[in-house]
Amino acid sequence: MARASGELRIGTRGSQLALWQANTVAARLAERGAPPTRIVVIRTTGDLLQNGPLSEVGGKRLFVKEIEDALQRGEVDLAVHSSKDMPAVLPDGLAIAGVLPREDPHDAIVLPVHLKADTAGDQADDLAALIAQLGPSPSIGTGSIRRVAQLSRVFQGAHFSPIRGNLDTRLRKLDSGLHAALVLAAAGLRRLGFASRISLTLAASVCVPAPGQGIVAIEVREDDTNVREFVAGMSDADAAAALDAERALVEALGGGCQTPIGALATVAGNGALELLGAVAAPDGSRVIRASARAPRGEAAALGARVGHDLIAQGADAILAEVRLS
Repeated sequence: MARASGELRIGTRGSQLALWQANTVAARLAERGAPPTRIVVIRTTGDLLQNGPLSEVGGKRLFVKEIEDALQRGEVDLAVHSSKDMPAVLPDGLAIAGVLPREDPHDAIVLPVHLKADTAGDQADDLAALIAQLGPSPSIGTGSIRRVAQLSRVFQGAHFSPIRGNLDTRLRKLDSGLHAALVLAAAGLRRLGFASRISLTLAASVCVPAPGQGIVAIEVREDDTNVREFVAGMSDADAAAALDAERALVEALGGGCQTPIGALATVAGNGALELLGAVAAPDGSRVIRASARAPRGEAAALGARVGHDLIAQGADAILAEVRLS
């Protein structure tokens, strides 16, 4: 399908957060003098499969495949994704041309609206107070194998179960008593105006976030130089370097979206990039961590180095067990 003269078509999912992302990209492109944009909503496999945890229905490309297919066919000119949904290796002919500035990358605990976390300002004390407040065997809503693997060590005795749907749907389920708490990405809560619902933000020392969490990625056709230039001109350099490092770590480990891999790259004051990676056994019995730093321009090499460090500590055996389960 040929592009209408002077128009850029943005492919996206139709969720609240996806539309926020696509409209934000459209606004940034307009600021850069790009042609007018049109949002094209595309339903993905992940949107159609609303029952069961994503780890059981196959996490890789669940929320991006149909959008990437449309991009390859020329039905849209760029695709906007939550970068944590993207596979480590992109389809032939596609590339990430730019990213938005990163929002808070951490995971967050959300309590029912009528409850308030008993916090005092210190992460360790706040977490201990929250654990005590939830009791010995709370129901915690999350379908992420990465979160369950790490948090089962913290919330011992908790029952974790998947919860799907738009953010407001999940919050309604929580407030109706379906769960004692939810674990959600802080970025989505903040971007959609629900920052006040965050009861406790989990430090990476407690739960290493998903690779790319909090980063919006813009995917284009490699040979579409005009679109690539517009997107590159609005890209955030720090977020792009962090994403390069985190994706390189995942690629080194051979992991997909629904694997117990955590990665968080941060830019230090001197411009160096610091990367923390983690791989956890699904039952929480073992968590392997590794970290390193490098100049921001060596982000991909840094990710590969930390990934190989994790493998040397036995991460490949954990991931092999996950793939066979």
